[in-house]
Amino acid sequence: MLEVGQPYEYRRRELVEPDWTRFPGWRDVTPDQWASAQWQRVNCVKNAKQLRAVMGDLLDETFYADLETDQQRLATMSMLLPPQMINTMVPDQVPDTATFYADPVRRYMLPVATDRQLDWPSHPHATRDSLHEHDMWVAEGLTHRYPTKVLAELLSTCPQYCGHCTRMDLVGNSTPTVSKLRLLEKPVDRYAAHLDYLKNHPGVRDVVVSGGDVANVPWKQLEAYLMGLLSVPTVRDIRLATKALMGLPQHWLQDDVVEGMHRVAVTAERRGVNLAVHTHVNHVNSLTPLVAKATRTLLEVGVRDVRNQGVLMRGVNATAPDLLDLCFALQGEAGILPYYFYMCDMIPNAEHWRVPVWHAQQLQHDLMGYLPGYATPRIVCDVPFVGKRWVHMVADYDREHGISYWTKNYRTSIEADDSEALSKQYAYYDPIDTLPRSGQDWWRKQQQAA
Repeated sequence: MLEVGQPYEYRRRELVEPDWTRFPGWRDVTPDQWASAQWQRVNCVKNAKQLRAVMGDLLDETFYADLETDQQRLATMSMLLPPQMINTMVPDQVPDTATFYADPVRRYMLPVATDRQLDWPSHPHATRDSLHEHDMWVAEGLTHRYPTKVLAELLSTCPQYCGHCTRMDLVGNSTPTVSKLRLLEKPVDRYAAHLDYLKNHPGVRDVVVSGGDVANVPWKQLEAYLMGLLSVPTVRDIRLATKALMGLPQHWLQDDVVEGMHRVAVTAERRGVNLAVHTHVNHVNSLTPLVAKATRTLLEVGVRDVRNQGVLMRGVNATAPDLLDLCFALQGEAGILPYYFYMCDMIPNAEHWRVPVWHAQQLQHDLMGYLPGYATPRIVCDVPFVGKRWVHMVADYDREHGISYWTKNYRTSIEADDSEALSKQYAYYDPIDTLPRSGQDWWRKQQQAA
């Protein structure tokens, strides 16, 4: 009798640290150097010239020209890639131009011009601050968007810059296409204003500490800020946001950071506060033994949970096998809980990454039943002026024109006097190239009329 296979077949894959000496520029790098956070930071790749020094003659000139064109004309984020992250590109062989172009980690961390959508590089409704977080600042860097939660942006830098960054309005260096906003207050004054706001708003119980990336905050400064949060009796949850757990795990293994995290975790437990770390892994190839070791260390010193918030992106992870491979490796091998996958936000020049709502709904359907329930991630759409919504919560959906409509059940900090905020519908837009021809023609007419 013929056996019918499952749509997805699970096979355990143990994590492997790729051999960095396969890159000509790192042939003489020792394990001790590789394990050093300082060496990783000093040897980050920031431009095409430095990438050439790493790659030697592995890539041809067409790639570098493609990269330079993107950096000059389209990129919303400047280049910044730790060796750890580059090492997860084409991890199982010496790369050449074709395999490097096709690599999923490369596609979102090192975008090139030919990756982008030529007809619709940006959606007509794309904006620099697509979630309007800056509009909801109640103090510099403190966004009060949800009733019981705030986002604290401590700084505007990261150890690595992602091409799809939702905070491209503030984070990173300016590019030829985007002049970035800047945090103007001194950190000590900004942090004091955050604490004052929390003390005066006891309804806020949950603080996401982000940036940028908290791995770029000097440890003593970050520890002081966290201890300040722990002194506010109404704060019950603290979440640290750091992609560096994956992109620069060496940082989280430094003695002063480990010892400091232990002090913070002990204090949090004593005060009954849930302390968690949220990271951002988008592809299984990014998970290595060093990432798992850094995660284990955080859990051993008392962090309650380490969770993953990925982003759905075409060409990177927007298939059920890719997501399941990643989730099984996160949960089973690295000790990281799959938590959310966000639909890529509507920022400029991101259309080639974004997926339509119907695609996200299909992916959520296809994930169900394989993972343990507690480790089955929710796929969410972060709707402007609404917030996170599970993709099946759409109130109405015009598939032809790619417009979905959403409702919400709370007011943001800018809607206190809006009596209609909870009764109206808010629009979100699918990438235009995924629409039927009639829908694409409709959008072209809208553009011409505008």
